[in-house]
Amino acid sequence: MSNRIQGTTGLIGLIGDPLKHSRSPHMHNSAFDKLGLDYVYLCFEVPKGELKSGIEALKTFSAKGSNITFPHKQEVLKYLDDISEDAKIIGSVNTIKIDPETKKITGYNTDGRGFIASLDELNIPFRKQKVVLIGVGGAGRAIAIQLAYEGVGELCIKELNKDLANEIKETINKHIPNVNVKILADDEETLKEELKDACLLVNATPLGMKGRENLCVISGPEVLHKDLFVYDIVYDPRETLLMKYAKQAGCKTTNGINMMIWQGAIAFKIWFDIDMPQDYVRQELFEK
Repeated sequence: MSNRIQGTTGLIGLIGDPLKHSRSPHMHNSAFDKLGLDYVYLCFEVPKGELKSGIEALKTFSAKGSNITFPHKQEVLKYLDDISEDAKIIGSVNTIKIDPETKKITGYNTDGRGFIASLDELNIPFRKQKVVLIGVGGAGRAIAIQLAYEGVGELCIKELNKDLANEIKETINKHIPNVNVKILADDEETLKEELKDACLLVNATPLGMKGRENLCVISGPEVLHKDLFVYDIVYDPRETLLMKYAKQAGCKTTNGINMMIWQGAIAFKIWFDIDMPQDYVRQELFEK
């Protein structure tokens, strides 16, 4: 990337803690460079309890917007002036846009929409079908509600935190009552039984990610069947243990790279009302 920062350069931020692992600055700054946009995307590690100060700082520095990540996706709701319909149902926000004149903040959630866009790009026919989702904390919450919003037939949730799982089930029942939501027991035999007539299995837990490569949400390939599509939202490493088991079972698989790029592209569109050059960004991040 060329040295293009100058006095006129505008700011987009990422607020969360920790952030040193984030690929978002590389993604968005590559897009700015490709399109010749006079902006820079920077990480701001804001600890829990200090979000209000972080948001006020963005306003002071005339930031156009920001991504919001762990642990602030729900707390940020307190500082919004408006919120998109789907983010209101999801109950969390990962993208904000700041009006340059009024400084009013509008919140959005691009996690679920990015996930759905990646499914459509891969031509996975999940609508009116049965989907099994493991993990509904963090991005999993948005994925669960967006799947219901997009017309999945039945959604089976496996989550250790049963209070959280039931809260999400109640949210879907209230806002999208035509979707059947089932909370699964923790044993693997129940999971295997529910997967028999499912079209899609989604791992939205951190098991398998860098530093946890030897951990997996299933014990082996015998839990799966060959007609199942297995989607692991982890993108580092590129192939998780779950994906390896899935390939042994004859399943088609994908990792979280497409979701990550799509959720970023949707945020980019919100801020600038132009499309992110996704092919270029993908090459910059993953293919060089």
